[in-house]
Formats: sequence, C-alpha cells, structure tokens
Amino acid sequence: MKIALTELSTKDLATLAQRIISNAQSGKYPVIINHPLIGTLQSSYADYDKVYTKQIYSGKGVDVATADQERDMAYRNLKAFLNGYRKLSSASNYQTAEELYRVFKTFGLNLDRLSYSSQTAQMKKLIEELETPENTQKLSALSLDTAFADMKTKHQDFETLFSEQAGANADLRQMASATAIRKSLEKTLKSYFNLLTAMKDVSGWELFYSDTNELVKAAKNSSLGKKEGGDTAPQK
Repeated sequence: MKIALTELSTKDLATLAQRIISNAQSGKYPVIINHPLIGTLQSSYADYDKVYTKQIYSGKGVDVATADQERDMAYRNLKAFLNGYRKLSSASNYQTAEELYRVFKTFGLNLDRLSYSSQTAQMKKLIEELETPENTQKLSALSLDTAFADMKTKHQDFETLFSEQAGANADLRQMASATAIRKSLEKTLKSYFNLLTAMKDVSGWELFYSDTNELVKAAKNSSLGKKEGGDTAPQK
C-alpha cells in the first residue's frame, strides 16, 4: 500500500481521507470498529476540511472599490458645483459658494486620488467642518443639503465595507495554516496504512486491507492522470 501523499492535490487528499473513513465505518470490517486510529483520522480530516479550500482574502475587494468610486463621485459632484457657482458673480449666494469651496480647499481638492486611509481621514474632517451650524446654513442656502447628505452616506457606506473587509481578512489570517494541517492528515493516514499493512495477513484483516488498498490505488491513478493529461493550473 504505497502512495506519495505529498503529491496528491488538496482535493484528492481530502477525497481519499473521506473514502478511507467511510469505508472503515461501513460496518463490513469488525476488526476496525471502534479502533482509536479511526477517531484520530476523523479529527484530522475534520480540521483539514475546514481550511483546505479557504480563501486567502475576504473577496470583498470589488465591493470596497465600488463603494470608493461612489464616494469619489459624490465628492467630485459637490466640489464641481461649488467651483462653478462661485465663479458666477451675477448669481445670488455666489459668495457663499466661494466660502464653502474654501472649506474643500482646506482639506485638499484631490481627496479622490488619495489612498483609502488618507482619503478617509481627510473626508472625515471635511464632513465634520461642513456639519458646523454655519456651514450647514450655507449648504441650505445653495440647496445642497441632499448632495451633502449623499456624500456623507457614500463615505459611511465605504467605511462600513472597508471595516468588514479588514475584519474578514484578519479572521482568515488567524485560521490555522492549511499546510500544517495537511501534514498532520498525511501523518495520520500513513500511520493508518502502516497498521493495515502490518495486519494484512492476520485473519479478519485481509479483505479490509484489500479494499482499502483499492482506494489508495484509485487516488494514486487520479493523481497520475492529472499529471499526464496536463490537468493542472497554468503557472503565471
């Protein structure tokens, strides 16, 4: 019963372990019922099953980027309106637009080009300043209450998603290493195979050994077939 477990793909190793456990628990082989090594194998496989297909990252990157684009658009629209309105000296409240535009200038006119963290820090200060009673009145005078509320909401939505992404990524990094858990499963399977090999000529173990050996051969052939058929992911 020979097989290079290290050469099996993550999924093939999982499949082999699953089949080995199911076969041992089928009730066809009295010699293995309640054997402590089966319990150890089940525990090792359960740990492996939790992490062998885990994502490296949260997968929320696209949502975060989209939220950032929407935040940028709301910021640009409000800034562009003030920039245009303040230049219309014949329009009423153009001076108010000038004053609000200066608030934008204070915290930077290119916030949408900054990194997530830098933009967040500056946007927070900008929003706080625009929320002062004086500036709230100026926004109302220019009928910009809704536009400002939209920018604020888009900023908060981004912050929520970014926080969720950071938390999810942290949780994934804290999970036990799939590589370490794989080695543990391989070690347990080897011990199991060694047991069956040592007992294969003992009465009651012959059929059990033979059937298990067929499962091992199938796993080995599956691995060889993928190599010969080129069923591997292309390298970048």
